[in-house]
Amino acid sequence: MKKLLSILMLSSLIVFNLNAQTKAEKEVEIAVESLKSAMISGNRSHLSAIAADGLLYGHSGGKVEDKAAFVEAIASGKSDFVSIDLSEQLVKVVGKTAVVRHKLAAQTNDSGKSGSVNLIIMLTFVKQKGDWKLLGRQAVRLPQ
Repeated sequence: MKKLLSILMLSSLIVFNLNAQTKAEKEVEIAVESLKSAMISGNRSHLSAIAADGLLYGHSGGKVEDKAAFVEAIASGKSDFVSIDLSEQLVKVVGKTAVVRHKLAAQTNDSGKSGSVNLIIMLTFVKQKGDWKLLGRQAVRLPQ
């Protein structure tokens, strides 16, 4: 009987841990969607709210921005995302840190000049005061 009870308790802990992981992954996926929406809208307060104060935002060309530069570039229209489609997204959560990898296809209108980008993106989110915040982003161009 003790052995059966031990097995049931262990199984419950495993299921609980799987559910907790799934909940965290879903929260991160929501944060990714919030980031995507903020980037399309260009809303300064939404961009600022999703970004951690220590943000390092890396572009595919090698340029790296801090939080202030990231928010200003998008809010000012210098970097303007008209639409963003994400695919092949993978989310890995370890404690209060999450890594997200996906492909990004976007239509842009940077400083009034239309274009498109196809990138592979890696994002790092950290959980701060109950919210997932973007701490790092690095983009690379898809191989042609």
